[in-house]
Amino acid sequence: MKQFTSVQDVANLQELVNEALQLKQNPYKHKQLGENKTLGLIFLNPSLRTRLSTQKAAINLGMNVMVMNLDKEGWALETQEGAIMNGTTVEHIKEAAAVMGQYCDILGIRSFPKLQNREEDYSEELLQQFIKYSKIPVVSLESATRHPLQSLADLITITENKTAGKKPKVVLTWAPHIKPIPQCVANSFAEWMRKADVELVITHPEGYELSDEFTAGATVTTNQQEALEDADFVYVKNWSSYNDYGQVLTEGEGWMLTEEKLQRSNNAKVMHCLPVRRNVELSDEILDGSNSLVLEQANNRTFAAQAVLKRMLESLDQA
Repeated sequence: MKQFTSVQDVANLQELVNEALQLKQNPYKHKQLGENKTLGLIFLNPSLRTRLSTQKAAINLGMNVMVMNLDKEGWALETQEGAIMNGTTVEHIKEAAAVMGQYCDILGIRSFPKLQNREEDYSEELLQQFIKYSKIPVVSLESATRHPLQSLADLITITENKTAGKKPKVVLTWAPHIKPIPQCVANSFAEWMRKADVELVITHPEGYELSDEFTAGATVTTNQQEALEDADFVYVKNWSSYNDYGQVLTEGEGWMLTEEKLQRSNNAKVMHCLPVRRNVELSDEILDGSNSLVLEQANNRTFAAQAVLKRMLESLDQA
C-alpha cells in the first residue's frame, strides 16, 4: 500500500478488516516491522482520537513517531505554483513536504476544508501536494472530502457487532449542530459502506444531499422515521450543505436521535465518530445507554491505523 486516502486504495476490504481484527488480538506481533522507521504526523487542525490512535498504532509496530501541529508550530505554507511570496506565507509546500519526506518514512496529514469554495476543497490540493512533493507513502488523517481511517474503524466495529449470516441495514442520519461541519466523515462513511456487504440508507433534511460521487447506489430519503425502520446500525453525523456549499439550512428541530425514535429500529446499535455535542447531536440516554458503540469505534481507530501502517511498512520493505 503506497497511499491511503480513500477506500479506492484498498484492494480487498474484508481482508483489511480481518487484518485489523487480528492485530487487535495481538497488537505487538509485528513490532519488529517498524524498527528504525519514522512516522511523521502533521496536523493543520485539532485532533484527539486520530492523533493518539495513530501514534499508538505506530508504536505498536515499533516505529518512531514525530508529531507537528503545523498550524501553530510551523511556517504558513504557500501552495500556489509560481507564487510571488511577498505576503503572509513563509514557506512553499514544495520545500516543506520534501523536507518531511527526508525526515520520515511515512507521513500522516490532517487538514479540513475551508467550506468557502467547493471546487477548491474538493480538489484536495493540499493532500495531493504533500503526496507529490514528499515522495513517501502518505496516510490521510482526514482531508477536505474524506476521513478513511475513521471509516475503516467504523467498518471494523460493524463487523464485530453484526449478526452472523445477516446483511445489516446501516443508516447514516444527519443530526443538528451549532455550526457548519464538513461533509468528510459522511462522504467517507457512505463511500466505504457502499463497498461493504451492507444495506445503506442515508437520511437528512431537504438541501443536505451529499455528492453523488459518494452516495450513488444508496437509498436516500428525507424521512428519518422511515429510514430507521428495522435498522441494525445507526450512524449519527452532522454535515453542512454540499449544494449550498458550507451553509447551514436548518436548525434541525426534530432530527436529534432519541430512544423513542430507536424503537422503530431492530434494536439498532448507535455510532458516532466523536467528538459529539451531547443533547444537540445525540441525547444522553443514547450515548450512555447499552446500544452506544462510540467508545468501541474510538478503540478500533488504533487497529484501523495499525493495519494501514503495517501494509505501508511491508511495501517499504519490498521496495
